[in-house]
Amino acid sequence: MKPHFHKVPINAQDSFTVRHDIKPNFGNIWHYHPELELHYVIRGEGVRFIGDNVSNFSAGEILLVGENLPHTWRCNEAYLQENADLKVEAILMQFRPDCFGRDFLNLAETQSIRRLYERALRGLLIKGKTSEKVADLLYSAVEARPLQRLIILLSILEILAQSDELETITSEQVFYQSNELETVRLNKVCSYTLSNYAKEITLDEIASIASLSVTSFCRYFKLMTHKTYHEFLTEVRVSHACRALVENKLSVEMVCSESGFNNLSNFYRHFKRVKGVTPLEYKRNYLQ
Repeated sequence: MKPHFHKVPINAQDSFTVRHDIKPNFGNIWHYHPELELHYVIRGEGVRFIGDNVSNFSAGEILLVGENLPHTWRCNEAYLQENADLKVEAILMQFRPDCFGRDFLNLAETQSIRRLYERALRGLLIKGKTSEKVADLLYSAVEARPLQRLIILLSILEILAQSDELETITSEQVFYQSNELETVRLNKVCSYTLSNYAKEITLDEIASIASLSVTSFCRYFKLMTHKTYHEFLTEVRVSHACRALVENKLSVEMVCSESGFNNLSNFYRHFKRVKGVTPLEYKRNYLQ
């Protein structure tokens, strides 16, 4: 889907920005910007959209989003209702590739960081001990003096560049141009899908939300997302099924029904196609 260009607010005297946000939600605008972004979720859970990937997120997750890679985080309605007073919390560090100077990435000593930036164009999930180290440094950066904050960023980049605990998120490098109308249209489609995935959504219905004919909508959605709307809807449903499975409160039959699948065989087939394992295998692997 075509995202909205977002201008990251950076003070004129700073080369990059660090924010500790505590808000009612993460917002719902699908956007991109020329800055790389380290995004550390401290509180909150829901579904994230990074490039062409739809996945769950929860507290403790840290991602490195490359320049101009579209992204958004959307909290589950259930979480927002249950945690109305707690809200959501995250630390964001946003920086341009040349924030250390135009020639920084041409130095022999920084070639590993150049390669890291190239990998980040597809988004990187930071895992294991690397995630713990980066989380500590992000907390430190929030209160650090300007020079110390620059040193912390360089330390984080060194850790990430040397780590083997980084998982690629998207299937391909994604970049889109957009205009305001397209941004509003695709965000309406996304919001409607997240609110109504548990029931049947017909193409007539979703095309009406986008103010397009069914034929135009199908062509438009495929062009923007490189997948059909049915594939997108299935991925959203599977992501919610994953969350329900790991909570281990409902039977597989109930998870199937509450995720919007009309029968178990259909649920198993789509789940295995998206996740590579059956729902029971996914649940067993997580609990173990």
